[in-house]
Amino acid sequence: MADKRDYYQVLGVEKGADDSEIKKAYRKLAKKYHPDTNPGDKDAEAKFKEASEAYAVLSDPDKRRQYDQFGHAAFDGGAGGGFDFDVSDIFGGFGDLFGDLFGGGRRTNNGPRRGANIRVGVTIDFEEAVFGCEKEIEVSIKDECKTCGATGAKAGTQPVTCSSCKGAGKIVYTQQTLFGVTQQVQTCPECNGTGKTIKEKCPDCRGTGYISNRKKISVTVPAGIDEGQSIKIAGKGEPGKNGGPRGDLLVDISVRRHPIFQRRRYDLYSTSAISFAQAALGGDIRIKTIDGDVLFNIKPGTQTDTKIRLKGKGVPSLSNKLARGDQYVTLVVEVPEKLSAEQKEALLNFDKAMGGTLEEAGKQEENDNSSVDKKENSKEGKKKKSLKDIFS
Repeated sequence: MADKRDYYQVLGVEKGADDSEIKKAYRKLAKKYHPDTNPGDKDAEAKFKEASEAYAVLSDPDKRRQYDQFGHAAFDGGAGGGFDFDVSDIFGGFGDLFGDLFGGGRRTNNGPRRGANIRVGVTIDFEEAVFGCEKEIEVSIKDECKTCGATGAKAGTQPVTCSSCKGAGKIVYTQQTLFGVTQQVQTCPECNGTGKTIKEKCPDCRGTGYISNRKKISVTVPAGIDEGQSIKIAGKGEPGKNGGPRGDLLVDISVRRHPIFQRRRYDLYSTSAISFAQAALGGDIRIKTIDGDVLFNIKPGTQTDTKIRLKGKGVPSLSNKLARGDQYVTLVVEVPEKLSAEQKEALLNFDKAMGGTLEEAGKQEENDNSSVDKKENSKEGKKKKSLKDIFS
C-alpha cells in the first residue's frame, strides 16, 4: 500500500473538498479514462481503476474518516480498520453516476409525461405592441382520437403488455467487465417505454391516439410587449402521455417598424423639425407622440440637434401598468430649399440687421476675383513683352 498515491491527489482535490467537489472531479476522470472509451489502453485502465478506488473511499463518510486518520493503512489491516477494498464496489453503488456519464440512465417512458409545447409566430403593429390588443390565431392542435379513445388500437381491440419488457417499459442489460458486473437500464425499444404494444392500429389516428385539428385561439397581447418576446397560453400545447398534462402554446411576437418612432426598452425616440423663426424666437411647437400631438415650449435661440424629454410619453411597463417610459425628441432646424423673391428680400434685410454676413462674403469674393484678374493681366503683360523683345 505504500506505493499508492494519495487519494486526494488522484482526484485532484484539496483534503477539505466537499462531496460535490469530489463527485465532480471523479466524473471528469471516469469519463476520460473509462475502458469503454479507451479500448485496449492499459494505462487508461489503470488510471480509471485508481480514480474509482479513490472515489469509493472518499465518497463514503466512514471510509473517508478512516483514510484521513490512518491513510492507506486503514484498509490493509495495519491500523485496525480491516477494510478490504473490492474493485467490484466501484460499480455496485455507482449506477446513477455511470448512467449519467455513459447513457445508461434509469428513466423510462411508462409514467405520466407532460406534452410538448407548440410555438407559433404573430406580427403586430407598433401601436398594438405599445397599447396591447387582442389577436386571433389559427393553430394545429392534437386532440384525443374519438374512434379509439386515445388508445391507438383499432376499435374492439386494446393495447397488450409488451412481451420484451413485460410491461415495465425498461430492459436491464448485464455486462461482465474487468472490474466486475455492471448493469444498465435502458428504455425498451419495442414499446418505446410505454409497456404496451398495439397489434392492430386505429385507422383514423394510425396508432398515435391523437388527431390534429385546426383551431382558432384568442390571444391577449399585453401593453408594452416588445419584439422577440413570447406569450404563454397554458394547456394549449401537445397532449401529455399516460395521463400527463398538456404542454403550452408559445406565441412569439414580431413588431412592425414605425415611420416616426424608434423603441429602446420602454423609451421612444423621434426627430421633430422646427423652423428657423421658431428656433430663434422660441415658443410653443407641436410634437408628435404615440398618444397624439402635444405642445412643447422651447427657449429662444434653440440650436439644431437639441434633445428634449417628454416624461411618460413612452411605452407602458409590462410589470407595472401604472409606469411608462419617456419620449426623447431631437429638434432639427429646417432650412427651406425654395424661396420666393419676397422671402429672399426679407432674409437679405435680416442679414443686414445681423451685420451683413452676406455682404462681407460678397466683398471677399470680389477681392478674390480682383486678385485673380491682376495676376492674369500681369502674366499677359509679361507674355507681350517677351514677344516684343523677340521681334524687335
